[in-house]
Amino acid sequence: MHGLMGKLLFVDLGSSTTEVRDLDETTARQFVGGHALGAKILYDEMPAHTDAFAPESVLGFVAGALNGTGALMAGRYTVVSKSPVTGGWNDANSGGLFGPLLKNTGFDGIFFKGISPEPVYVFVDDGEVEIRDASHLWGRTVADAEAQIREEVGDQKAGVALIGPAGERKSFMASIMNDTHRAAGRGGTGAVMGSKNLKAVVVRGTKSPTVFDKTAEVEINKAIVDWEKNGPVKPFVDLYANHGTDGAWMDSLLSGDAGVKNWAGATERDFGEAKHDNLSGQEMDKKYKRKKYACSTCPIGCGAIYHIEDEKYPIEETARTEYETVGVFGSMCLNDDGPSVNQCNFLCNEYGIDTISTGGTIAWLMECYSNGVFTADELDGIELNWGNADGIVRITEKIVKGEGVGAILQNGSRYAADYYGKGHECLVTASGIELPMHDARRAPGLVRMYHFDPTPGRHVKGGLGPPTGNAPPEVKYNLVGSGEPDVAGVVANEILHIGGFCVFSE
Repeated sequence: MHGLMGKLLFVDLGSSTTEVRDLDETTARQFVGGHALGAKILYDEMPAHTDAFAPESVLGFVAGALNGTGALMAGRYTVVSKSPVTGGWNDANSGGLFGPLLKNTGFDGIFFKGISPEPVYVFVDDGEVEIRDASHLWGRTVADAEAQIREEVGDQKAGVALIGPAGERKSFMASIMNDTHRAAGRGGTGAVMGSKNLKAVVVRGTKSPTVFDKTAEVEINKAIVDWEKNGPVKPFVDLYANHGTDGAWMDSLLSGDAGVKNWAGATERDFGEAKHDNLSGQEMDKKYKRKKYACSTCPIGCGAIYHIEDEKYPIEETARTEYETVGVFGSMCLNDDGPSVNQCNFLCNEYGIDTISTGGTIAWLMECYSNGVFTADELDGIELNWGNADGIVRITEKIVKGEGVGAILQNGSRYAADYYGKGHECLVTASGIELPMHDARRAPGLVRMYHFDPTPGRHVKGGLGPPTGNAPPEVKYNLVGSGEPDVAGVVANEILHIGGFCVFSE
């Protein structure tokens, strides 16, 4: 088989045993890689109705089919599991370098079941597997724990995917982090990992997949680079290369795409130019950007490192905020304070928790607070009036640390509404998961994606989705005949994901 390694690793953390299985060609051809292959394995390995936190629950790290082949923009891997939020299937993918490094071990995927009696991390080194004690890492934040692990394995370039304290507490919003601040963020993947007492998965190796026609791949890569530099997508590429996803923040907000005031507001009325200008990638880059970085084999490089010198919220080094993060901590909360938005982003990344669900939960809580549903006394003395930057940071700290009211809020807005028995009228979720920053009222093709996709509340699942927002009303609100193109879009997008491609490669 070309592209794939042909081997899968299974680790039982309860018995500290491992098993290597061949990936047969029939399965490889039918399911290819990424979440498709992960779905096949979970279906075969997990009994029906298994709880997400049960020993029988399976957590998988699956490489994209083209990870490590040299194909441009094919650097994403997928984490698969059950979601503690929905009780159903969950997949979350992430960029960086981890996916190709996973392939270098000689495996296309690593699957975990069982619960370790003590915290551990698993080191897969060129096909050899070692389960190591992680008691000294438990409770440590992401960057700190990652640095310690790299020192212990003696390799600063080893791939590390790990959880922070939020995952250890089994927060329903916990992420799995890699390359420090890259996240497989949605659906509670980090909680499943934490339930197994698994702090980290570390990968290193010298193996690499074969390519059927390397000459053809090189030519395709050259054509892609030429298309990006000289084709009609050049403005798009330049925007993301220079300012990341937050570079599109202004256009999205002004078009009615991004959420405002927990989806109940309007840009012109509630978050005018004087406010939203402060949070654009263009403006924040001028103040904070120190250097840029890229995921594996990516010629765009939308990532950047910020250094923030602010009296109240200084940060030595942090990943640039993504568009979604600016939306949830910015316009959704009517907050135009750049340092506070970056502080919330930093806290979420360091404690390993999804920024979209955290910010969405805070926006829900702010609407509840403004309507008198919750009082400051019920929120540990924090006043959550709209736009209160300090209040937003303080409640974020409560959530990421699971302290006080944060012990409930760390499981999301629907969980909190059910727990307290109020605030349901302010919820905006899909199967309990807070929505990303793309409004289905503007782009009605998102409705199907948010509600009916096996992983609800995702904006990167293909179909008519976001593109419908640019169509005239007579087109986008007329669903007659939309089924076939919607299916075609879903299929095309799923192929990207199982191949390990970034959606920017569309």
